[in-house]
Amino acid sequence: MIVDKIKKREVATAKNKKAKIDIPIGKWLKCDNCKEIVYKETVRNNMNICPNCGHYFRMHIGKRLELIIDDGTYERFDLNIDTTNPLGLEDYTKKIKGLREKTGLEEAVSCGTGNINGEKVVICVMDSGFLMGSMGIVVGEKITYAIEQAAEQKLPLIIFSVSGGARMQEGIISLMQMAKTTAALTKLDEAGQLYISVLTDPTYGGVTASFASLGDIILAEPHAMIGFAGQRVIEQTIGESLPEGFQTAEFLLEHGFIDKIVERKDLKDTIYKLIQFHK
Repeated sequence: MIVDKIKKREVATAKNKKAKIDIPIGKWLKCDNCKEIVYKETVRNNMNICPNCGHYFRMHIGKRLELIIDDGTYERFDLNIDTTNPLGLEDYTKKIKGLREKTGLEEAVSCGTGNINGEKVVICVMDSGFLMGSMGIVVGEKITYAIEQAAEQKLPLIIFSVSGGARMQEGIISLMQMAKTTAALTKLDEAGQLYISVLTDPTYGGVTASFASLGDIILAEPHAMIGFAGQRVIEQTIGESLPEGFQTAEFLLEHGFIDKIVERKDLKDTIYKLIQFHK
């Protein structure tokens, strides 16, 4: 009788394993907010927003451009520059190559021109999937070039930021991009051109400390985390406790750091209206 019970348990276990295998691999994801398992295609069709709780997932550059730019109008700037390895790190070049194959992107930002409801703009979109959107030499150069083109062509500039900060694999040269992008924005301001900065989750480090915070108008997506360093690092540095959620878009709106929180479905029309007001 004991043997029969053991056999029954083995059969039950085998059935459970088979049930798990029947679920397609890679077609589902877990929401970080509500912890529900959701179908990837459903999330994609819902502007990368969880259908259960409204949590915002991060967006690929291509998907973001589809959401903001009129169909068939985006023209990417081709600068013919490549990522270098100034510190001679052994695995850095391999990592960049692997990320390009995985994401289909050349770097952590794409810059070019396109139309928003018929209004031509210069637009830069960063992607967290490429080394957490970190700003290295190429990212800094592309954004600087885009800023210069906005000034030269007298076009509004839109930058969607998502980043962990400067790219430490490129050492102090990555930090220099903060000064370079900031200097370019000064020239854009002198030219009288509009710059709208859109902060998405997360925007941190040297990107926050440079071009992301210098928009004439600063927008943010709901619940985006925005700051320079993480809460624990800041608390250890200043020796004080910080208020809960002090780096959320909602807290920063309340304290005047950003101008408006805009839901993803309303971003295109909001940016268009701001361009019209500026004109």
